[in-house]
Amino acid sequence: MAKEFLDYLLSIRQQNVPYAVATVIDVVGSTSAKTGSKALIDANGRVVTGWVGGGCAESSTCLAAQKCMESGETDIIEIDLDDEVLGAGMPCGGHMRVYIEPSLPKPSVWIMGHGAVAEHLCQLADLMGFSVIVNDSMAEREKFPDAAQLITDDIDYSLLIPKAEDFVVIATQHKGDHESISRALASNAQYIALIASRKRSRLVLDYLRDKKFSDSDIKRVMAPCGLDIGARAPAEIALSVISEIVMVRRQASGVRMRDTLHQEAPSPKAIAGSKSGN
Repeated sequence: MAKEFLDYLLSIRQQNVPYAVATVIDVVGSTSAKTGSKALIDANGRVVTGWVGGGCAESSTCLAAQKCMESGETDIIEIDLDDEVLGAGMPCGGHMRVYIEPSLPKPSVWIMGHGAVAEHLCQLADLMGFSVIVNDSMAEREKFPDAAQLITDDIDYSLLIPKAEDFVVIATQHKGDHESISRALASNAQYIALIASRKRSRLVLDYLRDKKFSDSDIKRVMAPCGLDIGARAPAEIALSVISEIVMVRRQASGVRMRDTLHQEAPSPKAIAGSKSGN
């Protein structure tokens, strides 16, 4: 049973789709599932393999698993098997607790281009937990060992098909950047960025206007991209861009953490110190 469960788990992981593992962590009284029982649940709320109990116990677990996959948070649910009205609807005389751990697909960072900045960006994106796709005819596996996928035969960018949760970074050093951005804008990617100088950024944005892209489309392009950390070296530029990507992914403000502390109510000691200073 353990081997079969692991085989299914490895298979669903390779599909890069949401799933959840439910584990019975405590039972009291009469229950069909025992402590340690597991079930693998897919995004549709169906048990792929495993067992955490039958009937409404399974139904309650699957419903909770779907909620966990939506929120991305783990949960521990209580299932009362001794109450037909308020519990799971199957009076077995027991009670169980189930731990639910969701696993969500990694969003991808698409890197269009090669060179030092692209190499550092690939490394940092992988460290941040993204699946990295490098799309460039000059990209070499030795330079991008952390990339999940390397595309080297996409002259017309037809393979640039990011999902809504993905991030696209154009780092082609001016070569074809306007064309790849046009392709990226045809997708629902939540972040489209251009690594370029201010002058080049203006030229690319003007190109998009000439091509009749709407103002809302053009506003989707981060050009120039990255957070202002005074980046100069290739690794610093990559850090600036990946920092912005993480900020967008986590819906953060980019404000210094010290400044967020100053925005909070002062502690009693701080108030006392202020008064004594007066």
